[in-house]
Parts: sequence; structure tokens; C-alpha cells
Amino acid sequence: MVTSLFASAGAAGHVLSVGSPAPQFETDSSDGTLFRLKDRIGHWTALYFYPKDDTPGCTQQACAFRDGIDVIRKQGAEVHGVSKDTIESHKKFTEKYKLNFPLLADPEGKIIRMYGISGVFGYAKRWTFLIGPDLVIRVIQKDVDPMMNAKSVAAELEKAKGTLHGR
Repeated sequence: MVTSLFASAGAAGHVLSVGSPAPQFETDSSDGTLFRLKDRIGHWTALYFYPKDDTPGCTQQACAFRDGIDVIRKQGAEVHGVSKDTIESHKKFTEKYKLNFPLLADPEGKIIRMYGISGVFGYAKRWTFLIGPDLVIRVIQKDVDPMMNAKSVAAELEKAKGTLHGR
């Protein structure tokens, strides 16, 4: 497990907001690669945080993203889920539900704390960050509805892209 953090934004006492640079990190991904947020420059990224693999709400949320991924990708974005689960847990969860996007491992909760969304027992709150191609946070969705998160990301992405391009 590799987790490197490159920024302290989101640390205790610092609240991320729309317009803040997205805290940089790298960690293992369920697709077998090393995910580096800095490698997403030039691309939209939906980074969704959830408490735990293979629990009812988290499964609904992941499956909603799986089913809605084409709409999000047509808008030029990729989805990445983050939780405290291990890469092994993520791989099982991905295989069981045939997820078509990567899950990022944060077993020590470092990324969760960077983004300022640590909840009960250090598990992630259910928040989604839409990060622009400039690696700036463009949308923050708090306490999202697991079944509606993918649809709301697609709608917010369309709005954010229009705002960024002056439409």
C-alpha cells in the first residue's frame, strides 16, 4: 500500500471550499495502478468518498456510478471512489459488482483527513468533490444520496463546465 500526501489542505482546522486547490495525493488503485491526482491535470475528476465497501448504501452508490458512468465519461470526466478499505477489499467489491471505475485505497484515512471529511471512527463521510482540469475543486456535494450521486455528478459537471468556459 502506497499513500503519499503532497499538501496539507483539508487538515484539521482547514476547510476545503469551491475554488480551493484539490489536495494532492497518490495511492493504490483497484485497477492495479498507482493513482496520482496530479496525473489528472487536463481532465475532470469526480472523487467520491464513501464509508465502507459492500455495505448497503455504499453498494447502491457504487452501482449507480457503474450504471451512469457513460454519461459522466461523455462529459470528459472519470470517477474514482475513496474509502478506508484495503486494495484487496476494493478488488473483491469491484469484481462482485462489476464496477467499471477504480476505487482508491486509504486504509489509514490520510486522504479522508486531507479532504476534511473524517466521520465516525475515521470513516469517510459520503461527500463528492468535482475537480476541474486545473486540479481546483469546482463542486462539493455534502452528505449525498447514494442512489442519486451519479446523476447529480453528471448534472453538476455540465453546469461546472459551462461556468468554467463562460457559458
